[in-house]
Amino acid sequence: MQTIQLQELSIVFLPTVFLLAIMFRWKLKAWVGLYANVRMLLQLLFVGFFLTYVFETTQPIVIVVLVAVMIGVSAWIALRSFEDREAKTYLIVLTAIGVPGLILLTLVTQFVLEMPRWFEPSLVVPIAGMIFANSMNTVSLAAERFESEFKRGESYMSARRTALDAALIPQTNSLFAVGLVALPGMMTGQILSGVDPNIAVRYQIMVMWMIFGSGGLAAAMYLVLRIRMTKKNESLQRFG
Repeated sequence: MQTIQLQELSIVFLPTVFLLAIMFRWKLKAWVGLYANVRMLLQLLFVGFFLTYVFETTQPIVIVVLVAVMIGVSAWIALRSFEDREAKTYLIVLTAIGVPGLILLTLVTQFVLEMPRWFEPSLVVPIAGMIFANSMNTVSLAAERFESEFKRGESYMSARRTALDAALIPQTNSLFAVGLVALPGMMTGQILSGVDPNIAVRYQIMVMWMIFGSGGLAAAMYLVLRIRMTKKNESLQRFG
């Protein structure tokens, strides 16, 4: 792939400038939008240099620690949408994101892909990022909807069913739209780099199943653990 020069790259920022101007004129949070863009730029530039080191490492412990950090940070970010941010809640979110995600990561990297090393950084790191970022979003959606439904007086089972259904809407829509409305990032990147489209399609199918399964299982596990924690607290208050 050709290297994008900074001058050409800055052209893509022009529509964002117009959008930020509109946000400012309409008295929206334009500064938040500007901060988010600057933070994104700095984070990605840093990640670019950091991944150069990571992809060259021969120490598996580096990858193990990095995956653990991904899980911990994704759970922490997901917790931002919670009213209850106690340590117990964090552990539930951490478990819900980590357990299904690690299972999917193991299946994909150790049984689907033919990696030269079991910890191959250039494959494990981006795949882990996709899994845990998607699980983080799904758990956040499930948690927000569950609390909303439960406060409206719905039963545990009804709130759980509605929350999981709502959390899976983005993933389900992606399954319907892929190939017809959108060519996802991984597939597009491979095609642009010269990979046979038929091979790129297989990788994208792997990614879609991986994201749908990990995100849905993470949301389901969170809801099960959340309900058990709530019932346990109510029992302790009743008999305590």
